[in-house]
Amino acid sequence: MTGYAGGAAIHVGAESAARPCSGEALRREVISMSNRLGENLKLTIFGQSHAPGIGCVIEGLPAGVTFDWERVNGFMQRRAPGRDALSTARREADRPEILAGLNERGETCGAPLAALIRNGDQRPQDYDRLRDLPRPGHADYTAAVKFGGYNDIRGGGPFSGRLTAPLCFAGALCLQLLEPRGVTVGAHALSIAGEQDRSVDSLEVTPGLLREAAARAPAVFDEAAGERMRAAVERARLAGDSVGGVVEAFALGFPAGYGDPMFDGVENRLAQAVFGIPAVRGVAFGEGFAAADMRGSEHNDAFFCDEGGAVRTRTNRHAGILGGISSGMPIVMRVAFKPTPSIGVEQETVSLARGEGERLIVGGRHDPCIVPRAVPVVEAAMAFVLCDLLMGREPGT
Repeated sequence: MTGYAGGAAIHVGAESAARPCSGEALRREVISMSNRLGENLKLTIFGQSHAPGIGCVIEGLPAGVTFDWERVNGFMQRRAPGRDALSTARREADRPEILAGLNERGETCGAPLAALIRNGDQRPQDYDRLRDLPRPGHADYTAAVKFGGYNDIRGGGPFSGRLTAPLCFAGALCLQLLEPRGVTVGAHALSIAGEQDRSVDSLEVTPGLLREAAARAPAVFDEAAGERMRAAVERARLAGDSVGGVVEAFALGFPAGYGDPMFDGVENRLAQAVFGIPAVRGVAFGEGFAAADMRGSEHNDAFFCDEGGAVRTRTNRHAGILGGISSGMPIVMRVAFKPTPSIGVEQETVSLARGEGERLIVGGRHDPCIVPRAVPVVEAAMAFVLCDLLMGREPGT
């Protein structure tokens, strides 16, 4: 059956299973997705939520590196589903299988490193109706228009948060590559459902504080704030609804002089990576939108030379980036996540096949709040971008 939306033909139902692959069709529909990130260190992510597996290929890793795979697995478990009442009931092992890129001693060998994460706990029947009834707030409708109705609807297909698992794998490797350079990346849930974590000045943030936050669920500086957040998420879950929040991420020890204005500055690169995370609706650096209400005398950070002669700033409202170039001060980024769109509250949608209104209650297993599992994903995206930058041209060359 074929439905129409905005003048675009959308194939709905069994007819979409067998369409002749003519040369004319190929010329008319050369459509692809951009699952690639990075310039010096290149990441390609593949898979769908209910495909046999998901994974990634990483090009540009230095040869001769031995990674601590237990630490990689530990990092990925912070994102894995089904580990906490705040997350979806779907359970996945999320243990990556290394397919290529290592020599017989387990060291990187210069070849692209390929990793596979198998999908196991799948219930595709939960999505049978959604090919015809797009979920509000999801990519169901827009993907159907772009791909002519041949998109994979199960679990959101390639638009699912499931695809952040291979991003976390890549980020876990980059975190280990950044350590010898003296760079620490970490994040916390700054707010969930309006409940605020303790605000800490970026000049007071330490690697130890970030490690302490990572050990909590959700990752917070103040345990009492975390309990308030959990209660707010539980209230939404019991109502069949969902909530959003903000993740605040820090990079400590990143050196000055990196970033290429005007379109490849540090903010540009970080924003590109973070907006690849499903449900992200906003990114801010430093004071963000609050800077619009400040005077220059309030927002500017005074320079001084520390005891070692390094140029520093007494405050860090610029969040470690000036003119798109790192200043050597802590990089601070806030990422806003919308409420999970799959909810048990009745919503208005349309039947793409019949072209008329419908009511929909989304079934299946979904996070009542994305933020707790998104914290390590934001860390991974930041770590990958900063690692990519460090592998580029040295400042002054």
